Amino acid sequence: MASTPRKLSANEVAALVGGLMESASFGTSADGVEVRPYTFGSNDISVMGDYHALRMINERFCRIARSVFLPMLRIQPRISAFPAETRSFDDYRNSQDNFVSLTNTKIEELRGNHLIVIPPSFISLLTDAYYGGSIRYVKTGRNEFTSTEQRVIEIVTDRLNGALQLAWRDLMHLTFNVQSREENMQFAAFVDGDDMIVNCSFMVQLPDAEPASFDILYPFQTLKPISSQLRSRTQSDSLDDDNSWRERLERAVMSIPLEVRTRLCEPDIALKHLANLKEGDVVPAKVSDRVEVLIDGKPYFEAVPGEIAGKSALSITKTMKG
Repeated sequence: MASTPRKLSANEVAALVGGLMESASFGTSADGVEVRPYTFGSNDISVMGDYHALRMINERFCRIARSVFLPMLRIQPRISAFPAETRSFDDYRNSQDNFVSLTNTKIEELRGNHLIVIPPSFISLLTDAYYGGSIRYVKTGRNEFTSTEQRVIEIVTDRLNGALQLAWRDLMHLTFNVQSREENMQFAAFVDGDDMIVNCSFMVQLPDAEPASFDILYPFQTLKPISSQLRSRTQSDSLDDDNSWRERLERAVMSIPLEVRTRLCEPDIALKHLANLKEGDVVPAKVSDRVEVLIDGKPYFEAVPGEIAGKSALSITKTMKG
């Protein structure tokens, strides 16, 4: 089903006209090279580079967020992430319908926020499927959500924030607290219209229905302090300890069998006597009061031989330095 072509916003038209006007403003340097004027200090967002780490975070978020929609859809849908896009908030707002689910969440550690944008058609589908209906889109002309749909929005956005927290954990620990929920894009108290945002779009594959989508918006100024980390292709090595993995590893290591032997004495004998030894001959040997305990052939302890309950035993007296 072809989508309705989007009209250009006033800012986009002004940018196109400005570009046409600037095309005639090129000059020529003394050596004949074509140049154009440039104002230093302009906010060029291209210097931020590609957010490699943010791309990995979004891919990890897709895997974790599959379970968010399980109670509604009764399946774990496949979720895909589009490349993050930087644009002005006015540009994004003009490309969306006014009636939409908006959840503004504060990010404590970054002293900023992010916005979860879910279209109403997806909310209606989730609500209908949550209460036993089929997975299908229902056309409605409403401009507000019902109490039931608001509860579904609360459940979904809270779980999406939980998935985001897990997805960001390898890079840094973030805390998400929902500040407000809105239903009108024009009244969204997020950022100023001219401010730049980082738009992360996600597509949810649905059985027997067209894919659904939702967006997560980060203000450009919120991510700017950690831009160097987001441009990195490697993740932070400060991970939380996995106690269960440590316990399993410890049990596996402690169950490895080792050979324990005792060296009672080392008598010396000439080779000609050794060659003439026969059954019944006696080799003189002096047993020391202290013996070595060998672990896999290497001496680790000194011990005193003795007897306990009719069985030979060793009393460890010293640990030998390796």
